[in-house]
Amino acid sequence: MVTTDQLYSYSHTIGIYALLGRGFNNPVDMAFGKDGLLYVLNRAGPEVSQRMPYKRVTICTADEQYLGEFSSGGVEDGQLMWPSSIAIDRDGNVYVSDEALQRITIFDSRGRYLDKWGAMGRADSEFNRPSGIAFDAEDNLLVTDSLNCRVQRYTREGRFLESWGRPGRADGEFNLPWGIHVEAGGGVLIADWRNDRVQRFDAGGSHTATYGAPGDADGQFNRPAGVTTDADGNLYVADWGNERVQLLDPDGGFITKLRGESGISKWGHEYFEANAEELTERQKSDMEPELGPMAQGSSREESANVEKLFWGPTAVEIDAEGRLYVVESCRFRIQVYQKA
Repeated sequence: MVTTDQLYSYSHTIGIYALLGRGFNNPVDMAFGKDGLLYVLNRAGPEVSQRMPYKRVTICTADEQYLGEFSSGGVEDGQLMWPSSIAIDRDGNVYVSDEALQRITIFDSRGRYLDKWGAMGRADSEFNRPSGIAFDAEDNLLVTDSLNCRVQRYTREGRFLESWGRPGRADGEFNLPWGIHVEAGGGVLIADWRNDRVQRFDAGGSHTATYGAPGDADGQFNRPAGVTTDADGNLYVADWGNERVQLLDPDGGFITKLRGESGISKWGHEYFEANAEELTERQKSDMEPELGPMAQGSSREESANVEKLFWGPTAVEIDAEGRLYVVESCRFRIQVYQKA
């Protein structure tokens, strides 16, 4: 068995908890823009008035240069309510899906509002909680329409092209599909959230493979939220309910898993330099406490108590250098791993 250390080593962490400005607030997804930019989507629930400004997109770089943010919570043009996924088109424009507003909102690379499209419903070109989004080779946008249990394809301008899928547990059927990834060859991977599996389709929407089953053993999933692939065709799955990332080979065979190795981010160090008293209190704390009998064996309890571990991994991405990025909603950060 290949071990995690032979495949990936922890590189660094991006992020710190922040209501606004440099940092994240319940990040759920990220996308790579041009010139090394990262766009990080902050969901920042629950939806109460004082939290509306925290719903935003953060712009930064992999080496933690903070470059700004845009959008806020609300129902007006350019605002977000339940943002779920983010994707970048070939011109650098930023697309965000919104479950509550049943729409796709479009910004330019600097965050200026451009357009929106979508409506509530079950017919073609309508949504019931659009979640994952990804562009194909023709720059058409694929959307996992979660409560309608299907995948829809649109032009960048929002013209409906096709859909596939229906509710169920059979191959090609869905129960709350969530994350989506389009492979270089055109294949489409779907994190079939409530069916606890990942499904693969060809570019035309025909089912080609199913990976995983409900459970916490190697190769099994508990509410997978995100999926991506590397240059070798290996699959990376954000196994949200099991608080881990699993790596599978192109045929779905289990290779290894990661639980998290985070240290303090650059932004975190800068914060503690300016707040010495908080650093002193932190140094007194046990960041890896021994868990009681009731918590032992529970990945959720482990992640909630051990700071370095993934807690709420919602999305995974691979950059052009082969580095793995894991978005953690509950710890307001992104862990980055370097491939050996």
